[in-house]
Amino acid sequence: MTDSAPLAPSLAPGLWLVSTPIGAARDITLRALDVLGAAEVLAAEDTRSLRHLMQIHGLSAGGRTLLAYHDHNGERMRPKLLAALAEGRSVAYASEAGTPLVADPGFQLVRAAVAAGHAVHAVPGASAVLAALAVAGLPTDRFAFLGFAPAQAGARARFLAEAAAIPATCVLYESPRRVARLLAEMVPIFGAGRDAVVCRELTKRHEEVIRAPLGDLAAALASREIKGEVVVLTDRQGAVAVGAGTLEAALADALAQDSLRAAVDRVAAELGLPRRQVYQAALALQKGQGDE
Repeated sequence: MTDSAPLAPSLAPGLWLVSTPIGAARDITLRALDVLGAAEVLAAEDTRSLRHLMQIHGLSAGGRTLLAYHDHNGERMRPKLLAALAEGRSVAYASEAGTPLVADPGFQLVRAAVAAGHAVHAVPGASAVLAALAVAGLPTDRFAFLGFAPAQAGARARFLAEAAAIPATCVLYESPRRVARLLAEMVPIFGAGRDAVVCRELTKRHEEVIRAPLGDLAAALASREIKGEVVVLTDRQGAVAVGAGTLEAALADALAQDSLRAAVDRVAAELGLPRRQVYQAALALQKGQGDE
């Protein structure tokens, strides 16, 4: 293979969103390498990072166009990339690390490409959100990715108050310089006893996953110097203690007005209980009524 030889000359025209490793370079996918080797135009959040990644895997931009595209130059660079798409060329866009658009640039580029009628293709791969969920040990049946919390105090407090009420595992990104502050501000809003996890440097040499109740986690990291990429996760709000009689009474009332499914959804939301628990109680209640 020469430096300029593509891996897959038949790459279709359109915008190709290429996920890149969040740490270990070998986490790149074979398909991502095919696309990076074949695309007629390359764009990247950080061109130096992309060149380095390609060199590790034996690829070179060769004579192909390699453009920087990030939050600070998007308005200026989008017309160039859209012009290449309009010419029927294949354009690969890679974030610096992880999946494009997930707390990374690319949203406006995708919107513009879709509006212009161009094909947009995903090349899946590494994501800090999914990696953190996999190792955290928190429920994954429902989760909310919240990105970075606002920097301003008022907006940050409102953001955290809304997040605390979400009935799902919450996933946030944070700067290592501000993670201690974030945890300290979360404690009175989320509750000191809520399970939480801090993931640092996922897939890298110094990977660390710290699991503890939120209050303990905030205390442990209050004075510690944190380095590297950080993901913070919290469990959903704890279920309210509800007696069997209260649950049965709520279900009886709801079932008199709604279908089984609607009644279960309503009671689970009102009492803050897992839907499966409420569903099983509803089936037992209906069976008991049928046996009378």
